[in-house]
Amino acid sequence: MLGLMQDQPLLISNMIEYADRHHGDGEVVSRRVEGDIHRYTWSDVARRSRQVANALDGMNLAFSDRVATLAWNGYRHLELYFGVSGSGRVLHTINPRLHPDQVAWIANHAEDQVLCFDMTFLPIIQAVHSKCTTVKQWIALCDADKLPADTGIPGLLSYETWMGQQSTTYKWPVFDENSASSMCYTSGTTGNPKAALYSHRSTTLHAYAAAMPDVMCISARDAILPVVPMFHVNAWGIPYSAALTGAKLVFPGAGMDGKSIYELIEGEGVTFAAGVPTVWQMLLTHMKPQGLRFSKLNRTVIGGSACPPAMINAFRDEYNVEVLHAWGMTEMSPLGTLCTLKNKHLSLPKDEQMKILLKQGRAIYGVDMKIIDDAGHDQPHDGKAFGDLLVRGPWVVANYYKGEGDSPLVKDANGLEWFPTGDVATIDADGFMQITDRSKDVIKSGGEWISSIDIENIAVAHPAILMAACIGVKHPKWDERPIVVVVKKPDGQVTREELLHFYEGKTAKWQIPDDVVFVDSIPIGATGKLLKTKLREQLKDYVLPTL
Repeated sequence: MLGLMQDQPLLISNMIEYADRHHGDGEVVSRRVEGDIHRYTWSDVARRSRQVANALDGMNLAFSDRVATLAWNGYRHLELYFGVSGSGRVLHTINPRLHPDQVAWIANHAEDQVLCFDMTFLPIIQAVHSKCTTVKQWIALCDADKLPADTGIPGLLSYETWMGQQSTTYKWPVFDENSASSMCYTSGTTGNPKAALYSHRSTTLHAYAAAMPDVMCISARDAILPVVPMFHVNAWGIPYSAALTGAKLVFPGAGMDGKSIYELIEGEGVTFAAGVPTVWQMLLTHMKPQGLRFSKLNRTVIGGSACPPAMINAFRDEYNVEVLHAWGMTEMSPLGTLCTLKNKHLSLPKDEQMKILLKQGRAIYGVDMKIIDDAGHDQPHDGKAFGDLLVRGPWVVANYYKGEGDSPLVKDANGLEWFPTGDVATIDADGFMQITDRSKDVIKSGGEWISSIDIENIAVAHPAILMAACIGVKHPKWDERPIVVVVKKPDGQVTREELLHFYEGKTAKWQIPDDVVFVDSIPIGATGKLLKTKLREQLKDYVLPTL
């Protein structure tokens, strides 16, 4: 017997129509590339998204044709989110921090038909446009009078010229909710990137889940600043969750420095922000010397890489801001877990609560996860046993676009298919998962595993240290030993011996690094993560000191 409910597909166009109808006067604020602040409403977003859809129809783009973006977080990018996917095409967000050769390779692999870009990235487009063989139309996200006279790009149009004269009425097509809606390429450090191809169904379910109270807790009462880029896994799904709740959106544009972020937070009454640790480190570095405070910001989601305990403490103790630790992957749309306390934890002492909050959190409903040993056997959820982390769920990839790399899924003894994350983790009895390392970064010393994340967290807790990365180096007796590579704060003063002494009592003696390497900078990837592969290459001639 089937239920007697209406069968209506979960489509991205429904989100923007809902926002228009029920939260039409809600604000969307953007700092534009030109430097000024642009303001309009959800109804304006809906109206202009319909113009985008009409413009795409006018180009005779086929269903599921790809439309690429090379753009910052801003209102025009938001209109493409809904206009492209809502009309049945696939939005392809490209990371502008990639090398131009990779940008061209990705555009060709995706077979992009249209590419829309912020003027900031005009030099990239000028370098790659002749290599992008499938792109038929280049569109600069600017007003007509901001388009240079001679760019060298054939047929280049300004966004406002392209869509501005289109009708504001549009009947959104209805189609299978499993149809592709958007795509995002992984930021793999070896080989060519692979594309996760999201569906309308997966995107909608992910947006619902992200808004839940124990996840991002997004509502119409929030003003949200997604510092995480819209080209990085759809800004963690925040634009969609904001539309289906009617939250105010505040976009930072290209202004990712601490001063610019702080000014937007205060000027727009931001209550909730999301980004990677490197961004928040810049924010805190800007605020502390000037004694600045937050007036309305009460919580922030930090993901992309493990959040140092010192950062969580600073937000909580100095600024009264709750830090929500999150974990996910491009292949997971991206949210997998988020760390919020349960009722029984609220009466615990602060230090006991902190032990929980340092974990990556509990699985969001819709995501199942488990850990296995090297032989594929399930490991207990006791917070002690660790293993390779596997996940499954309706917004987890089943395969990569064009089958690159074959199916990534593995089957367990029950025939269920799981996605191997490449992370090593523990899961406790309450379901809290903690990443102990990437499987490729874990340090194996004398048969024991050492977490590079733990080593890094202790280092950045030292008042003189700005950034830290732990890697393993070869050792004749122990196979590998950890060293910590650090960047000091501008006014930071600490010696090798002082930092190694700082580890005493904070971790087991055999887990203390064998050496400290001081550097001016640590390589950062396109999504804000530490590039340990590049760091290892830079230190390939390093030799452990002899005692």
